Amino acid sequence: MYIRQCFRNVDGERRAYWALVESIRTERGPRQNVVAWLGALEEAERLGMRHAARGIGKEADSKVDPTKFSQRSLFEFEDTPIEPQWVQVNTKAVRVENIRSFGGPWLALELIEKLKLDEFLDKHQAKGKEHIQWSLTSMILVIARLLNPSSELYIAEQWYSKTALPDLLGVPADRVDDNRLYRALDELLPHKEALEIHLKNRMGELFEIEYDLLLYDITSTFFEGQCKSNPLAQRGYSRDQRSDCKQVCIALVVTRCGMPLGYEVFAGNTADVTTVKDIVEKMEKRYGKSDRIWVMDRGMTSEDNLEFLRKENRRYIIGTNKALLKKFEQELMKEDWNTIRDGIEVKLCKMPKEEDSDSTDDLTETFILCRSQDRKEKDKAIVKRAADKIAERLTSMKSRCEKQNRDPLIVSREIGRLLGQNTRASHLFKVDVLSKDKKFALIEWQPIKPVTDWHELSDGCYLLRSNVTDWSDEELWRAYIQLTEAENAFRIQKSDLSIRPVWHQKEERVRAHIFVCFLSYVLWKTLAQLCQKAGLGNEPRRVLSELSEIRLVDVVLPTGTEKEIRNRCVARPTEHQRILLEKLHLRLPIRLREAKM
Repeated sequence: MYIRQCFRNVDGERRAYWALVESIRTERGPRQNVVAWLGALEEAERLGMRHAARGIGKEADSKVDPTKFSQRSLFEFEDTPIEPQWVQVNTKAVRVENIRSFGGPWLALELIEKLKLDEFLDKHQAKGKEHIQWSLTSMILVIARLLNPSSELYIAEQWYSKTALPDLLGVPADRVDDNRLYRALDELLPHKEALEIHLKNRMGELFEIEYDLLLYDITSTFFEGQCKSNPLAQRGYSRDQRSDCKQVCIALVVTRCGMPLGYEVFAGNTADVTTVKDIVEKMEKRYGKSDRIWVMDRGMTSEDNLEFLRKENRRYIIGTNKALLKKFEQELMKEDWNTIRDGIEVKLCKMPKEEDSDSTDDLTETFILCRSQDRKEKDKAIVKRAADKIAERLTSMKSRCEKQNRDPLIVSREIGRLLGQNTRASHLFKVDVLSKDKKFALIEWQPIKPVTDWHELSDGCYLLRSNVTDWSDEELWRAYIQLTEAENAFRIQKSDLSIRPVWHQKEERVRAHIFVCFLSYVLWKTLAQLCQKAGLGNEPRRVLSELSEIRLVDVVLPTGTEKEIRNRCVARPTEHQRILLEKLHLRLPIRLREAKM
């Protein structure tokens, strides 16, 4: 490494600045990479910086990773030997300037380093004549999505300059604009598959993650705009209750602890059931085939999918449609349930022979009946809400018919529509449309109580099926309930990482936006695993919020020689922040190695 003098014209005056530069070898020959902009330096400072740069170069020749060493050389820690500098200071004029967010960006870079994401990007993203490496710009996008999800324009014009990233990454704020960030999306997307494999391997090394159970689920995210040139943007079933907007579907595979393995993007009108074969084959092609168990919800259930999973001896635990539960009515009324915890009962059973047309399924497949007290109360509340709505509407319609001369055919259609919109409670009412004076409608209705209420019997019950025959009912249920990890992943991406709405219109930019959200979620889950190992639970939201409050400030010390000393210092953490850092085994620097006089 060495320092190089640069010149700029400011207000018609040619001014000299200095940059810390490293020489690297590329496919196109030697290239110079700016590590940090040092600003204007006096002779003593230049000598000191040149000496430090030479020291870094020597370390680079050793076994120490030069990238890590050069980054760490920017920091001073509490136990770093500091040579005293004596000067007269006007204490009444001491001030702080340029207060920026430090804790969040610094923590994100620590996570990136643990995952070796920076090394991967630097190695795989092409290096050309660009002033700022695409790997650094890509990291800016991922860190911004983790800390303050927003548009590329907001990142470039407002957020980036208010953080310590210009110092930590060595990328000046005036070099970051929305055009560069958009182009970074295009440069990042082609590495999706290779990066997913790298992260899977790295997370396995860090946390000893088991991949015996793969959880698969699908969600949707909607667009703002027409997206006329994007074939993926289609209208379909919206999990966000935004049927008025076009959307895409995102299929995600995670481990039992919620660590993401990969994802795929489908058109917004894609049915869940049609994605299973594509996802399973892609995951097996990427990570190989092994004795894994696939866990999916009832939206993925079809005879074709079950046949596909059985075809090559794949194991599965999958939810079933509510209609199949009717065949187990006799089992529901029995009292041989196994209570595995308060409010949860399960039991294994076979398909009733008189209802089973395929005798081979009875030998290869197990059904798990589950009954949840909480879910039962929820189902009852849903039915009651629907029943109250029907009763209120029927009362209003009856009163209207008595006051107005209404067509019986139109009234019948309105009643049919009302019952169709509230099917959970439609069986609890008897409604007749009579003719008043043989021309006009008259409504008669009354609530009824069925002798055997199937809905009441099945409230809170659901049915699972699996070809795993050597597990107990409790083990099968606990494996299936892990699907909440996939649902939680979608919840975090939609709330904390703001994957919705999507403002990009081009297909490739949409895919890149989702990929950046995926990478940010990997950082989120990495922090969650570190918190869990440190005994801080597995919810990193509070830890990230607390450490993000740490600031970087410039302390300005006016001297008696009409010059100023500037020290770039990290604010001292609070007691609570210090405890979090100790638990996570993270070492917070006290200042950046930069002093101007």
